[in-house]
Amino acid sequence: MLKCDKLSITIAGRTLVRELSLELGSGEVICMLGPNGVGKTLALHTLAGLLTPASGVVMLDGEDISELGRRQIARRLGLLLQDDAESFPATVLDTVLMGRHPYMTALGSASAADHALADQALAAMDLGGFSPRTVGTLSGGERRRVAIARLLTQDPAVFLLDEPVNHLDPRHQVATLKRFRERAGQGAAILMSLHDSALAMRHADRALLLHMDGSWQLGEAASVLTAANLERLFDTRYQRFDGPDSASVLLPG
Repeated sequence: MLKCDKLSITIAGRTLVRELSLELGSGEVICMLGPNGVGKTLALHTLAGLLTPASGVVMLDGEDISELGRRQIARRLGLLLQDDAESFPATVLDTVLMGRHPYMTALGSASAADHALADQALAAMDLGGFSPRTVGTLSGGERRRVAIARLLTQDPAVFLLDEPVNHLDPRHQVATLKRFRERAGQGAAILMSLHDSALAMRHADRALLLHMDGSWQLGEAASVLTAANLERLFDTRYQRFDGPDSASVLLPG
């Protein structure tokens, strides 16, 4: 559904990502990890067609994304920005309905079906009853969930998520990642950046590690997310803990 071939991303003369090649397929969740400043956000923006790569190509459903219009892209691909938490004076419902704009005409208004999608997304994000609230009155975590609800209302086939659990408490972190896992089960393709290796181990099919020298590592989550790889990635010690349900986590320190 989304593919890049030998994609290089350069800024201020520095190559952040060198010749990245990956294919993101239907039903798959890939978690991307790397230290601050490594280029995770720029990689997501480039894959979304917002930035031009130094080299390489991005293909969306077999078409060069650079040759598609933004409306065409938005009907297939949704991007959650790292700090996409609106605070302007609009209601929660109006903000979430913005996700339907790629499907509306210039003078069109939201249909009953659009409202149904918005209501479903709000309920999924534990925001039932928030529709009339002004976004500026919400907490940071609530605004983050509004942004995710708007993306769910957009209903793309490909989701690019930049730190989707930013500002969320543990309950909503788990619920949000389970929701995207469910969307993958329904056929969506999902690439998300995370800092928490424990969450990545639990929710990812594959893991993509971006290193500060521009190199990268991609593979099955269980084989890529090891203590040795994470120690190299974040330059800090990691320890493995095995739980009673045979689940393992790697934690720094």
